[in-house]
Order: sequence, then structure tokens, then C-alpha cells
Amino acid sequence: MTTNYDQFPDLAGVYLEDSYVLGIREEPSMLSFALEAVLTPQHPRYRPPQPDEQYCYAKANLLFTEVSEVRWLERSALVFTDATGEADLGNIDTMTQNNDHYELSGDWGQVQIYTREPPRLAFT
Repeated sequence: MTTNYDQFPDLAGVYLEDSYVLGIREEPSMLSFALEAVLTPQHPRYRPPQPDEQYCYAKANLLFTEVSEVRWLERSALVFTDATGEADLGNIDTMTQNNDHYELSGDWGQVQIYTREPPRLAFT
């Protein structure tokens, strides 16, 4: 069975495809993505975008905990720089749960994350 990311409670009201990945941290039993997350009007933390913003952005970490295995299918060192000079690794283009693992992909690569815990979004 495949489940799209917007079906997880912590990711309801989050638009990952336009959120910026600021960093990826891998530790024993944990993988996290530091994000400039796009929040939609359905998210409780949503606020109207600032005049110079396209979306409502919030700094957050997308956390996968109690990870038993991480399989990198592809990895990229690409770094993008926006008009303000801030660097990012691109977006999370896809995120699904496929039976026993989560699969994410973007300009930064493609990874399979094995955990029974649902992903969490922790705001910073």
C-alpha cells in the first residue's frame, strides 16, 4: 500500500514540493530534513505571506525517528542559491510511504527510510 505525505497528521497543511531543504542530518536511528516549509491555509500556523513572499514559510525539521535502515538510492551535492543569497538543496518532490518504508526524492537525491514511526514536523 502506498500513502502520500499529506495523509500524515503532522504534514497536513504542508506543501513539500515548494518547501526548501536547508540541510539533511543522518544519525543512528534518525534522519531529519531541515526545511523552510510552505504552510497552506489549512495549517494551524498559517499566516498570510509577507509582501516579498509567495507562500507562508516556517522553519521546521521533518523527522524520521526509530529508523532501522536508510538506503540512499541516489545522492547529490547540488546547492542552489536564491536571490537573497541563501543556499538550499532544492525541494522534496515526492514523499510516500510504501508498506515498510518511506521514500523521498528531490534535487538532493532519493532515499528509502525504514521505520514504523510516522514522520513528524517539528517547528524551530
